[in-house]
Amino acid sequence: MKFRCFQKDLSDAIATAQRAVPTRSTMPVLQGILVEAKENTVKLTGTDLDITIETRIAAEVIEEGSVVMPSHIFGDVIKKFPEADITVQLNERFQMDIICEDSIFTTLQGLEPYEYPEVQQVEKKEQIKLRQDIFKKMIQQTTFAVATDETRPILTGALMEIENGSIVMVCLDGYRLALRKEILPENTVNTSIIVPGKSLNEISRILEDEELDVYINVGDKHVHFDLGDTQIISRLLEGEFVNYRQIIPQEYKTRVKVDRLLLQQSLERASLMSRELENNLIKLNVQDDKLVITSNSDIGKIYEQIPIIVEGKNIEIAFNARYLLDVMRVIKDDEICLDFTTNVSPCIVRPLEGEAYCYLVLPVRLHS
Repeated sequence: MKFRCFQKDLSDAIATAQRAVPTRSTMPVLQGILVEAKENTVKLTGTDLDITIETRIAAEVIEEGSVVMPSHIFGDVIKKFPEADITVQLNERFQMDIICEDSIFTTLQGLEPYEYPEVQQVEKKEQIKLRQDIFKKMIQQTTFAVATDETRPILTGALMEIENGSIVMVCLDGYRLALRKEILPENTVNTSIIVPGKSLNEISRILEDEELDVYINVGDKHVHFDLGDTQIISRLLEGEFVNYRQIIPQEYKTRVKVDRLLLQQSLERASLMSRELENNLIKLNVQDDKLVITSNSDIGKIYEQIPIIVEGKNIEIAFNARYLLDVMRVIKDDEICLDFTTNVSPCIVRPLEGEAYCYLVLPVRLHS
């Protein structure tokens, strides 16, 4: 194998493929990247068997071939070369020489490519088209609520539900729920899948903040994300997701309209006290035209007061500060609604208009 390409193109491609490479594995070959040079294209593949990332770059392929290179040393070596043309060549013992200007790195040992697992092919049942920047925001604004506890594996994934021309992404972990909704540019058949949160977080790091399209191809056990030069295949979680519609209250007794940034800043200050407590406890007291936020711990007390518009009854309720802050940090609206029913019922965070998002946070019970 021998090819020539631009150093930064190769370095960026390695970094992309590396996102699927496990830090530890019982299969040493999985800690490598499969490098394939063919027809003036170099393809790099990384996988942990749950998610596979393939990315291609243009190159002058002098001699076709393939090898599995140790992911991190290969990536580190390429990254340290100057931004110039780079030549990569392989001998019959799968040892790689890398030449860039006056620098030469020789005999970097690789593994035989036949040891690398075959990439899972996805038989398309449905295809969904979505803008990359929109899909990236949907992931970032929901997956913080994915469960990390493996006792309920289905909750470690995000439900992606395509229904009546829209896509809904839902994550929940037993303490909070995050929901984002977008209208699809093209109608498609109704379907739903559960994608591991870990896979979606890696995908969000690869998606562009631009108006480029991603094509999501749904199979029986896998989903394929087509980003053009980069292809991502993730396994799907099998099982029944929680009926999230039954969890979200449709009525409220108290609705608070509040400046989102003011609330976030107050919560951040209050959390400095609450993080000393067992459950990050803060209290919210809705008093007519103001919201009072308090937190008391051994290191001090804090009192915050912000103006609000209230519809309904006054209420005092307590929360884990981190759960509320996670929501405030992903919302971009200037103003939001907080809906309450009782001080032991969840708080629902909604936009002033529309159904673009919905967040549910369970309160902490206060001992009287």
